[in-house]
Amino acid sequence: MESLVKFVQDEFVTRKDLPEFSAGDTITVYYEIKEGNKTRTQFFRGVVIQRRGSGTSETFTIRKMSGSIGVERIFPINLPALQKIEINKRGKVRRARIYYFRGLTGKKARIKERRH
Repeated sequence: MESLVKFVQDEFVTRKDLPEFSAGDTITVYYEIKEGNKTRTQFFRGVVIQRRGSGTSETFTIRKMSGSIGVERIFPINLPALQKIEINKRGKVRRARIYYFRGLTGKKARIKERRH
């Protein structure tokens, strides 16, 4: 049964060509918002806290600071409203899920940039 579900996901779900990113990277996600009969593009820029799941159910969490309040948002990889993802900065972290980043403030909340 699981192989049948995987086959259907691979065949019928459209894949977007998204760049490779991981925890610690600073990215900008452009997505579409519908308000009544209008649609507009909004962006969310922040640090990737985690990538979770696989296949069509894969999600990623982004955290940004809005004033002094931290805002996190979870995006599914195959969200139809997702237009594009830009990688602004590649971060050097040692973990795949940087939950400890939530408790850091000020200069401690900086992530070193990864060398290419």
